[in-house]
Amino acid sequence: MLTRKYVDDLSYQIIGCAIEVHKVIGPGLLESVYERCMLREFELRGFSTSSQQRIPLEYKGVSLEADLRYDILVNDLIIIELKAMEGILPIHEAVLLTYMKMLEKPKGIIINFNCVNIFKGGQKTMVNEIYRDLPE
Repeated sequence: MLTRKYVDDLSYQIIGCAIEVHKVIGPGLLESVYERCMLREFELRGFSTSSQQRIPLEYKGVSLEADLRYDILVNDLIIIELKAMEGILPIHEAVLLTYMKMLEKPKGIIINFNCVNIFKGGQKTMVNEIYRDLPE
């Protein structure tokens, strides 16, 4: 049974992966580099991942063609949006929340590698109704 504790533990491990990548290669590189490193770190830790997959868009009963893609999906539960920029902006949060809703995932994490410390300003974890409805 899927629980909040399981999702929370998984998100903690994901942030640990980001800290490891940041520690090894540091800030200042392209987002695509961090994505490759994160995928390798997830592989080393035995996580199931997919990356750069299209997000289906349905509008008023019709499927529409749109090039919406998430960065990484971990264990088919948590969407990871990677950034390598000055800071996390409100639009990044809005995009992640929309992706979580469209894919019906309980949690998402924005990870910004252009920072001194992943824990202090380098990540933002977000939840939605699906998460809130999970048992403890």
